[in-house]
Amino acid sequence: MTKGKVLQIGIFFSLIGLISYELSPKMGIDNFTASTISSLVLILIVITWVTTYVYRVLNGKMTFMEQRKRYRKKYEKVVNDKLETKFNALSKEEQEKLMEDLEKNL
Repeated sequence: MTKGKVLQIGIFFSLIGLISYELSPKMGIDNFTASTISSLVLILIVITWVTTYVYRVLNGKMTFMEQRKRYRKKYEKVVNDKLETKFNALSKEEQEKLMEDLEKNL
């Protein structure tokens, strides 16, 4: 999730809380009860967010980790394609010699 998306979500929840707090007296709820309900909802949202964050950390589903995996996959594909191109450009004798050298080093 990007920083912009986090800000949008934060502003969205803040507006929902503000609107519900402003509309509660019109629905017959006194200010103390409205502030208590707003606080409870905010606490539940924060606890839910922290829980999902811990879950993502424990499972390695963090944004950085996902980006790193995608980058590594693309990087390996580019490197493998270049190596394959260079290998195919060698003569048959050079390819066989290279394969023998690799087998010796394993």
